[in-house]
Amino acid sequence: SHYPKDWKGGENVVGLGMNEYELSQNPVLTSHVVKDLNDDPVLPFDDNTFDKVTCVVSIDYLNKPLQVCQEIGRVLKPGGECILSMSNRCFPTKAFQIWLQTSDLEHIFIAGSFFHYAGSFDAPQSLDISPNPGRSDPLYIVKA
Repeated sequence: SHYPKDWKGGENVVGLGMNEYELSQNPVLTSHVVKDLNDDPVLPFDDNTFDKVTCVVSIDYLNKPLQVCQEIGRVLKPGGECILSMSNRCFPTKAFQIWLQTSDLEHIFIAGSFFHYAGSFDAPQSLDISPNPGRSDPLYIVKA
């Protein structure tokens, strides 16, 4: 899990991803859905289902990131929050082209633009949550 070991989630912590085994082994999840959002960006959840949605170091692998962010806006409850995390590491064969041609700061602007153009989020905010700034890989979040 990408959540801290001592994290206490809500009653309904749903994972969505492409790897059944990894999802099934995640002790934080109360349920999971196997789905490739590159094949179909529609989230298999009702409107206004979640308080929070996280997308951990994978926004750069989506071939329809704006549509996925629109879907996130749909499944979030009013006042809900989406948190995208990103680093400067990626699989170059999987990331979309503009990601490979831009800097960390530009990645933050790109992620923020998905929220902006999705049309259902407040202004995005970004944070540097790198564990050891300057001595480790950077870790950023963009949330709205």
